[in-house]
Amino acid sequence: MPMPKLDDQTILLALAAVTGLAVFLQVFILLGIFVAIRKAANSIQKEIGSLRASIMPVIYDTQELLVSSRETLVNAQEFVANAQGFLTRVSPKVEAAAGDVAEIARGLRAQTAQMQSSVMEILEKVRKQSTRVDSMVTGVLDTADRAGGFVNDVVSRPVRQVSSILAAVKAIVESLRGSRAQSR
Repeated sequence: MPMPKLDDQTILLALAAVTGLAVFLQVFILLGIFVAIRKAANSIQKEIGSLRASIMPVIYDTQELLVSSRETLVNAQEFVANAQGFLTRVSPKVEAAAGDVAEIARGLRAQTAQMQSSVMEILEKVRKQSTRVDSMVTGVLDTADRAGGFVNDVVSRPVRQVSSILAAVKAIVESLRGSRAQSR
């Protein structure tokens, strides 16, 4: 059975069909990649939103506590300054006033120690939340890295296969051209 002769138009039509199929396949692959990346972006955005919702109240509460602690300390300092002025003016009652001031100072120290303890607890909680946020963000970035590797593998394999097919078609065409040129 003789081999049908392939003219240039038939070869070009076959190459155009193969190229069209490759482009069509590439469109589907890119569409799949787009959908996967969009889902990952939405998931990351939701995680960041929930993280922000859980951390921001703690930060605001900590800031308010620090401001009130500073105000209390400033008030305590003003009180101590006023007490010293009072003691210098009222020397006959110095002993009684000194006892009262000492008692107030002990109370302020105890309150300051309690506030310091509370601030330390809050800072520890903020540190733990920061560690948690860091691990969550690290997990998300690791997942994105793995997804990128997967997408790279998914895209490069079909491209290599199409490239191999095109090389085979080129070799066949060159072979056919060579045999046609020899038969003339």
